[in-house]
Amino acid sequence: MAVLSIAVGICVANIYYNQPILSEIAKDMHLQEKQVGNLPVLSQLGYGLGLLLLTPLGDKVERRKLIILLQSLLIAALSAITFIHHLAGLYVLSFVIGFLSVAAQVLMPMAAVLARKEKGKVVGIVFTGMLVGILGARVFSGYIAEWFSWRHVYGISAGMVLVTTGMVAFILPRVEPTYQGNYLSLLSSTVLQFKRFALLRRLSFLIAFAFGLFCSFWTTLTFHLSLPPFNYHSDTIGLFGLVGIAGALIAPVFGRLADQYNPARNQLFTVGFLIVSILLIHLFPYSLVAFIVATLLLDVGQQATQVTNFAQIYTLDETANSRINTMFMTIAFIGGAIGTWIGVKCWTMGGWNLVGWQLLLWACIAMAIAVWGYKESIKKL
Repeated sequence: MAVLSIAVGICVANIYYNQPILSEIAKDMHLQEKQVGNLPVLSQLGYGLGLLLLTPLGDKVERRKLIILLQSLLIAALSAITFIHHLAGLYVLSFVIGFLSVAAQVLMPMAAVLARKEKGKVVGIVFTGMLVGILGARVFSGYIAEWFSWRHVYGISAGMVLVTTGMVAFILPRVEPTYQGNYLSLLSSTVLQFKRFALLRRLSFLIAFAFGLFCSFWTTLTFHLSLPPFNYHSDTIGLFGLVGIAGALIAPVFGRLADQYNPARNQLFTVGFLIVSILLIHLFPYSLVAFIVATLLLDVGQQATQVTNFAQIYTLDETANSRINTMFMTIAFIGGAIGTWIGVKCWTMGGWNLVGWQLLLWACIAMAIAVWGYKESIKKL
């Protein structure tokens, strides 16, 4: 579990390094905010496509070999971006890094397979590693970019991925594949999982809106905090990731609750955290205290919602965990990419005020889906 948690966190962090250092990249390469604002979108789109095309292979190919291959290619892409000096190359490599970082989503179902019981608890522990990676990425990249350069962020990351690749190769056990068909039938079977399970469809749409809100907030936060009255540099902006990490430590609690109680009821509370957090930053846009409290509530709400979802979908069909996870996470990251894109557009059109309104809309839609799910769960009792 420790190796899985560390490997997942270091791998997935690569998608989020660019968020607090967008201003640094823009200055170094003489670009506009709207141009570098596309980098998180491309990383998330690459991750979403990788989820759809690569992660189903976790059911067909021996997982450890697949993880080693993906991470080896990721090391090459991370090394290449440190030498890039033009926008087109930056766009392509941001997409490729996202595409190959899906190794994290081959590791996640592996945790569910290795857990014979208490899947919610075990998945919660590994998912905490992922969340610490996501949020710690902002702290790490902010400081490295401020004291060295944004290129050093990716160079150091390549070294960390190399270390975790060795850990995976020598410590993780073999997990034999469960699917015997060809690749095209595997992709077809992956899409079929979405049709098979109504619960999977509902939870996928719920996390799409929750994650869209999450990504929109973190991308636009960089622009907002770099302006008056804050005037923060990338290292200070990255420190907000520490607040999120504190929230990440709560995630396993909700995994255990999902094992013991009605998870649909839990989601009413977790999505409620999202709404309260957005109201805080919308009503008090220039209050540091409001942003700290809101960041904590936002990350607790997002992470708890995600862990509760994972605990449910991994009980649907253990022989199809990778394919089920693929559909769930593909839709989640499509939501994240759309949320990031809309957030950047709202920032350029109406500043933080318009950003706040669209964040509140995403949160209210997520709550409507959570209420629908709770009513469906009551009918089954």
